[in-house]
Formats: sequence, structure tokens, C-alpha cells
Amino acid sequence: MNMVDSFEKIPVKIFESLQEGSYFIAQEIAKLIRDKESKGEKCVLGLATGSSPKTLYAELVRMHRNEGLSFKNVIAFNLDEYYPIENNALQSYKRFMKQHLFDKVDIDPKNCNIPNGEWKKEEIKKRCAEYEQILEEAGGIDMQILGIGNNGHIGFNEPGASIFSKTRLVPLDNSTRIANAQEFQNISKVPRLAITMGISTILKAKRIILMAWGQLKAPVIQKAVEGHVTEQIPASLLQQHNDCLFVLDTMAASELTRFKSPWLAGECEWTPQLTRKAIVNMALKLEKPILSLTNGDYNDNGLSDLLVEKGDAYEINLQVFYMMRDSITGWPGGKPNTANLATIERALPYPKRCLIFSPHPDDDIISMGGTFMRLHDQGHDVHVAYQTSGNIAVTDEFVTRFLDFAVGFEELAGIDSKKSSQILQNATRFLDDKKNSEVDTPEIRNIKGLIRRCEAKATCRYVGIKNENIHFLNLPFYETGTIEKKPMGEKDIQITLDNLKKVKPHQVYCAGDLADPHGTHKVCLDIVFESMKRLKAEGEDWVKDCWVWLYKGAWQEWDISEIEMAIPLSPDQVMKKRFGIFIHQSQKDMVPFQGNDSREFWQRAEDRNSATADLYAKLGLTRYAAMEAFVRWRF
Repeated sequence: MNMVDSFEKIPVKIFESLQEGSYFIAQEIAKLIRDKESKGEKCVLGLATGSSPKTLYAELVRMHRNEGLSFKNVIAFNLDEYYPIENNALQSYKRFMKQHLFDKVDIDPKNCNIPNGEWKKEEIKKRCAEYEQILEEAGGIDMQILGIGNNGHIGFNEPGASIFSKTRLVPLDNSTRIANAQEFQNISKVPRLAITMGISTILKAKRIILMAWGQLKAPVIQKAVEGHVTEQIPASLLQQHNDCLFVLDTMAASELTRFKSPWLAGECEWTPQLTRKAIVNMALKLEKPILSLTNGDYNDNGLSDLLVEKGDAYEINLQVFYMMRDSITGWPGGKPNTANLATIERALPYPKRCLIFSPHPDDDIISMGGTFMRLHDQGHDVHVAYQTSGNIAVTDEFVTRFLDFAVGFEELAGIDSKKSSQILQNATRFLDDKKNSEVDTPEIRNIKGLIRRCEAKATCRYVGIKNENIHFLNLPFYETGTIEKKPMGEKDIQITLDNLKKVKPHQVYCAGDLADPHGTHKVCLDIVFESMKRLKAEGEDWVKDCWVWLYKGAWQEWDISEIEMAIPLSPDQVMKKRFGIFIHQSQKDMVPFQGNDSREFWQRAEDRNSATADLYAKLGLTRYAAMEAFVRWRF
């Protein structure tokens, strides 16, 4: 028996990327549809919404257009819907399904069943019972597609939902509302209720495929796959289904024992990186400094093979301790006039040209503000490239505040500009009458983008960056006016290539925060990676000497065993960084698109940076007030 099977209680299939995983699921759906069609039968699909299935639906649409996959024999039942919500609202799941799948294939609209967010509340019990009846009359679900919430919910069955539950109206857990706030700008606009299929309904499906992508899903995937069956983790109830498969990307699978502690799941090759990971994790688990670990600790924690291969614990401890110690530096651009081989960055050339890519107009100061300021203070030529306008993260209320200021300023200055007055009138009128289903006009988006641009410039002035070193790329993929973005395009790459060729940096910093694989950070990172690969292929001389460092965003930090460069911050530097973040007033107090974290960005950054410093201290290294962490990308 495979040792992995002793940990994983649900079959798991892991792919390098969500694209590959989505393609696999699409193939499974297509096989089922065609098999049913060949028998003259209807194919009943249970479908999910949210960010996870977007790529899956895009692949099904492609197969319909290019490979003749027909949906004429398909009957679809959707898992859930917000309540109350208008059917044509931007955030409604009915609109989502029409936009991503139903309107792009040949499915009969009569066969598209979705709970209705416009049902009268007094009729919901009756309507839900009818939904179950229609599903039963269709013959039950042949294949149910699921996503998973960060708290383990499937559909909108929150922790504590009964295994016997059926389609019903449910209150949404606060963590779910916070996680979904990105669709509504802020949590106050997220519905507090939803209609969902019950767990009993889901478990009646003949086959279930659950998909999960990205690092944020990793902890709950581990609990659902390897933990006990409990209604507190609804997805764990899928362990009781006889034909269920979890399809994951490598990041969503990263907390599974086979990746987190591969030495427990079978034989492994003890590379320096794996040795470091094992020893660091053991030290933190035992709450011991690295140098205090004993042979007994190794034996008790499944690391006896490491002792056999590497020798005494003392020698292994020293090796890992030195690796951790040498990741700390106060010189992110390299320390000049030194030949210290342990220095993380090169001493020469000095000064360096450093280019910081910031996906949004505040990621630079939030994610690496201390390093940003230190690079400038240590004499390097620092450039910042703001990759997107960030306009959708500005609330309408904040725009109204600036419109009032603009009108008042014109009156105060005695300016009579018909053109600007018309713009202000149009913008004010639109915001006054704006409906939930409406996308901002280009004028409103431009105003929101201008607000964020001014904040970004003010931050750069605060750090000391020259105006000519501030670059606003406004990548086109972002400019849809909605949360849904376009895929990376050739124009995005060309703009980035031109910027890199202009600066010719010795160092590039970019956001490696892949918590949401569909998110802006992921697309921005892919654009930088593709641009750097092309420049290398073109033989640009400066590229050979350019090092790329990845920082994490506001959402999470690198695992301490992965960190290659840790920049310590003093208490004064922490405060200076905080004031830099405060400059972004449009993102303060009520964070738009806050994800699953209700804290403000400055709080997230400080908590994360201090937590990194605490981990280093627990391992027996010097205690600092805070640390910013980086991993190098070798292309």
C-alpha cells in the first residue's frame, strides 16, 4: 500500500497549474456528455460558481466551438445563489453562468436550473422543495462539480451544516462574506443569506469532482482530505462518497503530508532545501531553537533517515542554522566594499538600478515598504512600475468626496471651465443613479485611477523617488471596469518589455503572491516572467546580470523555510512604513476587496512582518522588530 494512501482519505489528482487541472476536468465532463449522448440519455451536471471554475468553463466553451462538444442533452443544476439579489446584478450567479457558459454553448435555456435570488422570502421553502423535485425527476446528478471555501464550505453549506441537509435558505458565515467581498467592493454590500443545495443533495450525485487552486485553499484541503469527517469542515464529509476526486494545483496541495512532510510518506532525496524545511518545521513544532535539537528529536519526528544519511544532529543543526542566518541582510541591494561570500546580493555593481513592479498602486509600500526605503537610502537608483490603475478598488463614496472638492476648488479659484464642469456633472449624475448591475463609465474609472495615481506619486515622494523614476504602465488586461479581468495579452507584455528595456535594471522586485491564482497579482507576475524570458532569449546583455526577487502581497508571507533574503526593520522603520501606507487614503478604514481578512493593509503588513521576525527568533536567531521576506526567481 502506498504510504500516501494512509494519510489521504479522498483520491487526489495534482496538476502543475489550474489550467492543466481545469483541462482534465473538462475532458471528464466531455466524456460523460458524449457517453450519455451516444446512449440517447440526458446528462445531468451539478455546477459551481466563483473563481475556481472560470477556466474550466472557458475550456468547455472552447471544446464546444472547436471540437463540436454539444450541450443539447445536458441538464444543469447550479449549487447556489446569493439572497436576495437581482438576476441581472453583476454579482449574481445566474448572470455568472450565462456569461461564462450558458450563453456560449448550445444548452437549452429551459435546462439551466439556478436558485433564484428574486424568489419571495415566504415562498422560498416551497421553491427549494420544487428545486429538489425537479432534480429528482431529472434522474439525479451524474457529475457534481464543486469548489471549496477557505472554511471548508461546499456550495454555501457552512461549517456545522447537517449531512442530512437539502436545498434551503442559509445565513452566510462572516468569513465567507469577507472572502466574497471582493465581488461587492466591501463587506457591507455582501448579502447575508444564500440559497444552496444541501450536503445530502450533493452526496447523492453519482460522481463528485472538487477543484481547488492556490495557496489559500491549502490548509482546508489538508483538513478535508487527511482530517476526520466532521460537519465543521463540510468538505470532509465527501470522504463518505464512493466516487469523489479532488483536483488540485500544486499550491492547493502544498499542505498535504506528501508535500509538507514527504519523509513521512515514503523515501525522499535529502537536498539542502528539504533538509532545511524538515529541521525548521521540527524546531518550530517543538518550540526549540535549531541548535538545541537532539538525535532523539530527530528519531521522534520521523527524521531518523536523515540522521543515517547526514550524521549527527549537531552537524545538521549547524548547517541549517547557517542557512537561516545567511538569509538575513540589511543590504537588499548588496553591501558595497565587501567580499563577504555569505552576502545574499552581489556587492557590485554599486549603485544598482532597482525596478519594483507593483501590481496595484500600493503593493510596493505595503509589501516591501521597508526594503523600498532602504534601497533608496543606501544610494541605489530605484524605479517603481505601477502595473495597473487599481481603479476598481476605489469606492463610489470616495469619488464623491473628490468631486465635491473639485467643484469647490473651481468655485474658490473662480475657474469657469465648461469642459471640466461637464465631466463633474456627468460623473455626479452617474453615481447618484448607479445600479448594482452597472459598470462604471470610462469617466468614473479615469477619476478613480487618477485618485490612486496621485496616492502612488505621493508615496514615492515620501520615500524620495524622483518623478522620472515613477512609471504608470496601466496594463490593458486590467481595464475591464469589473472584477473579471482579461487574460494576459501581447500588449501587456510589450508595455512591460518596453519598461524593462528603458530601465535596464540590475534588480527586479515583483509580487509573487499567488494566493488567488485568478487574481491581478498572478497575471502581473506572469507578464513579468514572460517579458524576462523573452529578453533573455533576445540576448539582451543586461538581463544576464539581473536578479529577480519575489515578495508576497498583503495576504500572506513566504514559508520561513523558503525565504532567501530577509530584510530586518527597526521599530522606527516599521512606523515609517506605516505612515507610507497611510498615504493611500482610498484604501484605508474600509478596505475594498479585502478578501478573507478584515484588517486594514497596514495592520496586515505589520502583523506579517513581525510574525516573520518572531519565527527567526524562535529558531535561535537575532530578534528584530519586523522582517520583510523575499525569494529569488531563477529564470
